[in-house]
Amino acid sequence: MAKITYIENDGTEHHVDVPAGVSVMDGAKRFTIPGIEGDCGGAGACATCHVYVEAGWFDRLPPMDELEHDMLDFAFDVQPNSRLSCQIKVDASVDGLVVRTPPRQY
Repeated sequence: MAKITYIENDGTEHHVDVPAGVSVMDGAKRFTIPGIEGDCGGAGACATCHVYVEAGWFDRLPPMDELEHDMLDFAFDVQPNSRLSCQIKVDASVDGLVVRTPPRQY
């Protein structure tokens, strides 16, 4: 398990224990966190699980691959700390991770 904090665009926080081995998106969907849709089910093909990774965490995550980088072109209001939450796998290294949802998903 890893404690993940999801912060909605309006500032509402959700502190969730997410099981290891699933993605940050799966954790959001499992606990019905608003703002992370994940329409493609985690295949990295839709960008509706776009999140902003909180300062201090972005560089601690594995780097994004080319597919994720290209899919972010379809996300709304991409920032330097943008990631697809379906591509962030949960394990002990992400315990304490904080992500924020964008104003909307495409």
